[in-house]
Formats: sequence, structure tokens, C-alpha cells
Amino acid sequence: MDSNTFFAFIWGWALLGLAVFVLLLFVTAPYGRHSRKDWGPNIPNRWAWVFMEFPSLLVFILSFLLGPNGVQPVTWIFFAIYVSHYTNRSIIWPWRTRTSGKQMPLVVTLMAVCFNLVNGFINGYYFSAFAQVYTWDWLTDLRFILGIIVFSAGVFINWWSDQILLNLRKGGKKGYFIPRGGMFRWISCPNFFGEILEWTGFAIMTWSPAALVFALWSFFNLVPRALDHHKWYKKTFPDYPKERKAILPGLL
Repeated sequence: MDSNTFFAFIWGWALLGLAVFVLLLFVTAPYGRHSRKDWGPNIPNRWAWVFMEFPSLLVFILSFLLGPNGVQPVTWIFFAIYVSHYTNRSIIWPWRTRTSGKQMPLVVTLMAVCFNLVNGFINGYYFSAFAQVYTWDWLTDLRFILGIIVFSAGVFINWWSDQILLNLRKGGKKGYFIPRGGMFRWISCPNFFGEILEWTGFAIMTWSPAALVFALWSFFNLVPRALDHHKWYKKTFPDYPKERKAILPGLL
């Protein structure tokens, strides 16, 4: 694939993400607490997460390693960051969740697979085909330093928030509860906020248009989900904290 085709593709992919964002503001994705029975056949929730997330890991690795220009030494850092995230999401996280018996529509799973295939490809292929030359001096560049700080903050917030959610079902508890502690003090979905920060940081540290498009897609996908979760919390729990926002502290 030549550079003109590749960059036209990723900017077209960004525009599609914007269209999906607008759609998701009006249509609630039917899984988890928003699950419905009119979206066709379902599969077990844990396996759905594996099927959704693993393609991004696999395609990224292959695109990164088999690209036409080979691998630069510094890009192994970006490789390790991306692979560690998706190893957790596709292999570790599904088996940490306490979602026994839950189902996810197959069509939702397949749509997520398509997203992850594209995302894994554009990011892996960019680093091995079209990336700028990353010298070791890049590690002292302000963009890398700022990006790694933002990324690390996002990882911490995401993992901390996920652990709070997991603890809600300790001891075999079933159902949903109001999460408290951490950034749940200010927003309903700090796990989503943390993930947006992660990929924003990744885009800054790599200064990559492919990573930027990934960060935009993260925002386009997770903000509507957070708004739906926030609305559901307020409807389900009469005592839900009124000062909480959905995903952006003090703003949204």
C-alpha cells in the first residue's frame, strides 16, 4: 500500500468514526447493562471480549513485524505498550471479570472485531512502513515525555477504576451497585476516561496520525457509552450522586 492510499484510508476511517459517534448518541449499544434480545443471537460475554480484542493484538503484531521498511529500535517501545494493553484486554481481563452467565449480541462482537482489525493494522503498519525516523533522542523529546505521562495516568485511572468495579461483586454478589471511590467521586465512567487518556498519550508520544485516529475513535466510541451508563445509573438508583458527571470531570 502506498502512502497516499494509506493516509487517505486512515482519514476516511476517522470520518467514519465521527459518523459512528453521532449514531451512538441516539442508539445505545445493546450489551452489558443495556442488553436487549432483539439484536439476534448472543454469545457468552467472556468469549465475546476475547473475540473482540484479540484481533487487534494479532494484526498489530503481524503488521508491525512484516511491514516493508522493518522495525526501528525506538518503535519497540511503542510495540511493547500496545501489545501489553491488548494482551491484558484480550487474554487477562475477560477472565478477571465477574460476568458469569452474561451474554453479548454476536452482531456487536463482529462490529468490534472489524474495528479492532482496522485499528491494529493501521497502527502496526504505520510503524513499519510510514513512520518518521525515531532516533534515541526521541526519548527526551517533549512530545514523548508528555505522552508517556498522559498514557501512564490513563493506565492508572483505568486499572484502578476497573478494580473498583470488580470489587463490587466480591463474594459472589450479583447485579449492579453504585461504584464509589477513586474518580467515581466525580464521574460515572472513569475507566472509559482512563482509556481515552491512554490513547491520547499514545498519540502524543508517537506523534503518529494512525495513533491519533485511534485516540479519536476511542473518544467517539466511549463518550456515548459513558453517557448511556450515566443515564442508566441515574434512572436505576434514586440516590445516585447528583454531582457526578458522565466521563469528563466537571464538564460532561
